[in-house]
Amino acid sequence: MKPDRPDAPPVLRSVRSFVRREGRMTVSQRRALHDLAERYHWPLAPVAPSSVTGRTAPLWLEIGSGDGENVLALARAHPGRDFIACEVHGPGVGHLLNRVEAEGLANVRVAQCDVFELLKHLPAGALTGVNVFFPDPWPKKRHHKRRLLQGALLDELARVLAREGRLFVATDWADYAVEVAELIDTAPGWMNLAGPRRHAPRLKHRILTKFERKALREGRAVADFVIARC
Repeated sequence: MKPDRPDAPPVLRSVRSFVRREGRMTVSQRRALHDLAERYHWPLAPVAPSSVTGRTAPLWLEIGSGDGENVLALARAHPGRDFIACEVHGPGVGHLLNRVEAEGLANVRVAQCDVFELLKHLPAGALTGVNVFFPDPWPKKRHHKRRLLQGALLDELARVLAREGRLFVATDWADYAVEVAELIDTAPGWMNLAGPRRHAPRLKHRILTKFERKALREGRAVADFVIARC
């Protein structure tokens, strides 16, 4: 972007970990975004979680929730927890909103935004758990800078994750798993609970989603991590 004045500093754009590949959106999904988004949205404002959910309960965040397969399963299985599903793509959000409404799930809220925008508004220590399952691998080396799991994300999560909280990660890309293991081993204030450079057993609270089914069909192993603040 050109500066307004010759002597003005350049405007720097942050590197995003996503591209909006909206795809085809159904009439039902469009209707959900129009009619339900306000009812179930998580506000991008510095508010106490209890003022949004109406109660004090463990608060979990799923980053890149897709069409909500996993977060919906968790919300059904754990009515005593509250969940934020963070997703930028409209069709997935529309599908999730329709399911939340149809099933009467009172413990799910949706943030359709860049996760960094959401995190900067959450109070310190607000989150009990964070799920990052099958983030975009950006397989080309020149695009690795777009990968979500980097130091900048850990810095933000360190503030909003409670001391006893956990970060759960799953990826089906081998080189991404190596990056995650190295990142956790070198990032100050974080610990891989399986040990340095080691994967955790398959996470019990992670259901078999379409992303994992595709990975298994294509012969890719899934690496899980359980990460704690220390």
